[in-house]
Amino acid sequence: MPNTILRQAAPAVIAGLTQFLNHEARLLDTSRFDDWLALFTEDATYWLPLEQNQRDPFETCSILYDDRTLLEARVRQYRHPRAHARTPFARTVHQVGNVMLLSEDAARGELTVGSTLVLVEYRPERQRVFGALCEHRLRAAADSWQIAAKRVDLVNAEAELDGLAILF
Repeated sequence: MPNTILRQAAPAVIAGLTQFLNHEARLLDTSRFDDWLALFTEDATYWLPLEQNQRDPFETCSILYDDRTLLEARVRQYRHPRAHARTPFARTVHQVGNVMLLSEDAARGELTVGSTLVLVEYRPERQRVFGALCEHRLRAAADSWQIAAKRVDLVNAEAELDGLAILF
């Protein structure tokens, strides 16, 4: 039997979740990284698994697995003037779609939301496209949500990724 919020996943609920995920994407696309970090809880994790259906970030290697402190360091590195691997800075467009409510943990005030992501990255003379299945564990905040965990399963995670210098 589906939990309460899943049964009541009215279009307005999905629209609100979609708006939140679109807002997150827009912050990344406009390089508003401090505002993007503010969306994450203090105990947040950010994970790009290396293997399809990877169940745990510690059972095998991951492309990345950051806690909040590492995520803050990653953002500082992105903006550092001597980060030559990121010069010139990539321009991106995140297209979020197929947003759906996957589960609810009412005791913790959390929802798990699934979505798809198509990300276009442009750096001079080169454009790349990434596809991914995303999962956000969102925790209720005062008037919105905060990201307690974000998982991005790249369609081509096992392939050579040739220096990722972007945030998903």
